[in-house]
Amino acid sequence: MSRFLASLVVLGLLGLQSAQAGFRVDTPELMQQVVSSDPAVRTKVIEELRAAGPDAMRPLFELRDHLQMLRDAARQAGKDDSLAVEQLARAEGVIDEVAAQRYACHSRLYWFTDLEAAKAVAVKEKKPILSLRMLGKLNEDFSCANSRFFRTTLYANEDISKLLRERFVLHWKSVRPVPKVTIDFGDGRKLERTLTGNSIHYVLTPEGDIVDALPGLYGPAAFLQHLQDVLPVCATVQQLEGQARVNNLTAYHQSAISKLDQRWADDYQSAAQALGLPVSRAVGPDELKNTLTAAQPAQQVQLPPAAEPPAGKAVRVAVPKMRIERRLVNAAVPSDPVAVTDERLWEAIAQLHAKEAQLDAASLSLIRSQNPTAIRAGGVTRGKRDVEDPLLRMVRSLQGSIAIDTVRNEYQLHRQIHQWLAAADHAEVEQFNEQVYAQLFLTPSSDPWLGLAPADAYSALPNGGVATK
Repeated sequence: MSRFLASLVVLGLLGLQSAQAGFRVDTPELMQQVVSSDPAVRTKVIEELRAAGPDAMRPLFELRDHLQMLRDAARQAGKDDSLAVEQLARAEGVIDEVAAQRYACHSRLYWFTDLEAAKAVAVKEKKPILSLRMLGKLNEDFSCANSRFFRTTLYANEDISKLLRERFVLHWKSVRPVPKVTIDFGDGRKLERTLTGNSIHYVLTPEGDIVDALPGLYGPAAFLQHLQDVLPVCATVQQLEGQARVNNLTAYHQSAISKLDQRWADDYQSAAQALGLPVSRAVGPDELKNTLTAAQPAQQVQLPPAAEPPAGKAVRVAVPKMRIERRLVNAAVPSDPVAVTDERLWEAIAQLHAKEAQLDAASLSLIRSQNPTAIRAGGVTRGKRDVEDPLLRMVRSLQGSIAIDTVRNEYQLHRQIHQWLAAADHAEVEQFNEQVYAQLFLTPSSDPWLGLAPADAYSALPNGGVATK
């Protein structure tokens, strides 16, 4: 262990100090406590490093990388790697707790759980805040489903991680515990899953004013683009005060609604054309459903590359006439995306944005590490691997699901959020979040059972199967 500690100095892990006067986050003694076999020692060092803030993360990541190097070197030399493996697991556990995020070794992010502390840092560094609201806790395995996907598909993404580290101060808050179900098969096997729950990312000014909010799960490229687009808005708003700030944000959300409506019209027309639906007049939800049932087989719709209806092309021919003709073309599109409920249409629209849901190598690496059983099951002949590898099938299915979530969240939920924020002189984040969870996510804080235990449903169980401590 002494040679390892000496190597930390060689790695250059000196010079960082926390806000606590005289407290260093990178001493060999402190790093030794991180990999201690004594849980009480690790608990104490977690508290100290957590209080040190984001500065504590870099030496921890250096420590983890070095432990990986020692483990790999031992394996290559055919030597016992058990000590390095144990220390690596302990270091990664400490990193997750200090960062307040599960799999922080992959995201390399630090999250505040106190909004006032996040605001103080944001004001000092002149950065906006990305505030996540969720069910459960981000540093626990069983947080709500969306937040679990955030950790693997978004935060682990190299481009997103870099942007979040450099341009935002990060914060999360648990809205309420996440409901969890355990299925006991009676032979020692158990299956654990979470039920219901949704998450939302708020982009806040350093003072805590809402600039924008992204509800639910987005594809990595779509999420990254939204954050990049909102940064200049944050910078402009930061220079304004009072009514000028309100007016600027109102204009931003009104413009966003207009752009969303236009993208919806384009996507709807492209998808409708691919499904063989007429777009020369408005199509109601019932008629849409009947047309799809009669004309389309129950299979995934394959769209041609860059599909675009003739009407859309015609509008672009004469630029001076665009505004007038756009109105005529858009009249054939349902104005409210919420009214469109047919899943095959949403699948067709999602395929137009399939690239926005593709996962990068970093996310795939994390997913692979979470699913060793799938990797072993994929041990087939090399020529069949692309077809039969269960992990590849899992990723393809995941990306398809993310693509659908992206378009539905954007056109149905984000559009409503823009409308609410455009009409508000000032939106206080806690109150606004109550509205989001009650009216968009349909899980109001007034319902302690999250809709899972309706009072009028008979279960043939004593007290409806409900137990309280």
